[in-house]
Amino acid sequence: MDDITIRPAEPGELAAVVGLRWHWILENGSAAPAAVDREDFVRHFVGWAERNASSHRCMVVVSADGQLLGMAWLAVVHRVPTPHALHRASGDLQCVYVVPEARDAGLGGRLITETLARARDLGLERVTVHSSPRAIPAYARQGFETSPRLLQARVARG
Repeated sequence: MDDITIRPAEPGELAAVVGLRWHWILENGSAAPAAVDREDFVRHFVGWAERNASSHRCMVVVSADGQLLGMAWLAVVHRVPTPHALHRASGDLQCVYVVPEARDAGLGGRLITETLARARDLGLERVTVHSSPRAIPAYARQGFETSPRLLQARVARG
């Protein structure tokens, strides 16, 4: 798949990106019924992406004919300044997805690599990812490591 481009999503592509997210949920066999129908989800997601464009950047995998084959979101979090660095930020890699028919061709790895390059361009200190067990090897191949300093607390909505 040499005729593939990985680049930031364009505003007019957000509805197609939403389609990738919708298919991902269906593919993973969500047992719970959706809270909204697809049309409402598209409208909500596109609005959310537009409102959060400064903190959430979407990268897409695009075929030669313009079809979106994958996506990854880089969430940028501004960090507390230190005397050594007045402007600090880190990132969280979210929603990495490649359509089933385009898998096993290295596109996921290329997408992760390009998203990490974007993080470097933004000057981020680090990028974290919350991965499914199945995808851990893919992230490890791209330089992600387990950290003894990174902890997480689940905070349930009540």
